Amino acid sequence: MLIIPAIDLVKGECVRLYQGREEEKTVFSSSPLETAKRWQEQGAELIHIVDLDGAFSGSPQNLSIIMQIVQELDIPIELGGGIRTSAMARKLLESGIDRVILGTIAFIEPMQVKSLCQEFPGRISVGIDTRDGRIAIHGWKDTTQSQALEFCQQIESWGVRNIIFTDIRTDGTLQGPNIEAIRKMVENINIPLIASGGISSMNDLQNLAELEPLGLEGVIIGKAIYTGSINLQEAIRIYQDHQPAFRPTCWEH
Repeated sequence: MLIIPAIDLVKGECVRLYQGREEEKTVFSSSPLETAKRWQEQGAELIHIVDLDGAFSGSPQNLSIIMQIVQELDIPIELGGGIRTSAMARKLLESGIDRVILGTIAFIEPMQVKSLCQEFPGRISVGIDTRDGRIAIHGWKDTTQSQALEFCQQIESWGVRNIIFTDIRTDGTLQGPNIEAIRKMVENINIPLIASGGISSMNDLQNLAELEPLGLEGVIIGKAIYTGSINLQEAIRIYQDHQPAFRPTCWEH
């Protein structure tokens, strides 16, 4: 089970939000680059970056610091947040981002995402963010009537690398992940799943590790590693299979 540290960016700073709310922000570092280096030193094999300004505005806003992280780290970087056109996804993938996470565009313009999956095999993830089982888009501001599980089943044939599943009501709360929702997803889809939201303790990781045989590929940890509730290095040592994380052969830093 891959243990993936998260870096969420607002105005060039490393932050965490409570349930995705802009107004409930905690700044943990003014140097995302140093934070990324620290996670790499502690054994991370992949770093998950979300441009929150991009998610709220509709296009990435922190590309300068993101590209600095890409250039100075030796491990893959996946990026989400405001990537809502094929052109932007293509630009990011061609400039050194290892994998892009597409959310709103996957829901609104599915044919574009299917095409990108064919153009960049293994480098497109789809972010499924849910509120009470329904898909939320536009930086979590709008909740649709579409059920997440049904949508995930629809995209199984697209060729996406994996699904990154976030339960908004648990995100940033340190109250534990929605295990039952995650279990329901992995039991009913045929795409690897990455779980995100609410992970607060080693016990949470143990509970999630039990879902790995069902298709849980990894977990994203944010607030818990910033507050010290989880020691990233220890979590990697205990729960991560030490296989090389995804890196496209067509790109080298």
